[in-house]
Amino acid sequence: MSVPAFGLGTFRLQGQVVIDSVSTALELGYRVIDTAQIYENEAEVGQAIAASGIAREELFITSKIWIANFAGDQLIESLKESLQKLRTDYLDLTLIHWPSPEDQVPVAEFMGALLEAKRLGLTRQIGISNFTIDLMKQAIAAVGAENIATNQIELHPYLQNRKVVEFAQRHGIQITSYMTLAYGEVLKDPLIEQIAQRLQATPAQVTLAWAMQSGYAVIPSSTRRANLQSNLGATALTLSDADMALIATLERGHRLTSPKGIAPAWD
Repeated sequence: MSVPAFGLGTFRLQGQVVIDSVSTALELGYRVIDTAQIYENEAEVGQAIAASGIAREELFITSKIWIANFAGDQLIESLKESLQKLRTDYLDLTLIHWPSPEDQVPVAEFMGALLEAKRLGLTRQIGISNFTIDLMKQAIAAVGAENIATNQIELHPYLQNRKVVEFAQRHGIQITSYMTLAYGEVLKDPLIEQIAQRLQATPAQVTLAWAMQSGYAVIPSSTRRANLQSNLGATALTLSDADMALIATLERGHRLTSPKGIAPAWD
């Protein structure tokens, strides 16, 4: 897989909170960190990484370009700013965070700029986030599917996004699942709890293992050391085909993230 299966998300974490989360995660063995320009925490993430003393080549760092930075030469300039904040010469993966509202900046324009950033060595891989099938088609037409490492989408047992997943996988585009735990909602699900008890695992471990076994990368976040440590345990958990089939039945189209004025017309 071009994107590592397991990493740390930093959405909604700022200031000392994100510094502590990233520092603890790196200490526990995490090597994949996901941030974004709009999270306003890139500088703190960079600070925590620098303080860890871990060699840059051991890390996989992802950030995302915000919609205000799509036009003209703004994308590459904003990416250079992100690199300064993160204290690195390159990103391992740079994503378009959301499609341009009302197509103000055409997909071909910002994807072309992102591919140029890759050619310039500012990022090793490029990808997209929150893209529908139609938007993926436009992105593929612009830069080729081989240049799109991942589509990072909301995906959890209650929103399995099967049409988008099927299209992406058919074109060799990996899926990264965000909000894999549905803001904690799935952790109270009786079915997930039942599987967790049987496997002597936590509901979070079961859910994350389900996503990874489905072929998705996951980026759960936490501010608590115990949870960071526990989530890491999902990488060693294997679910049976029967368990996977049971979790598949939890789909209910329950979308948690759809910002007004930004979100596309979902599939």
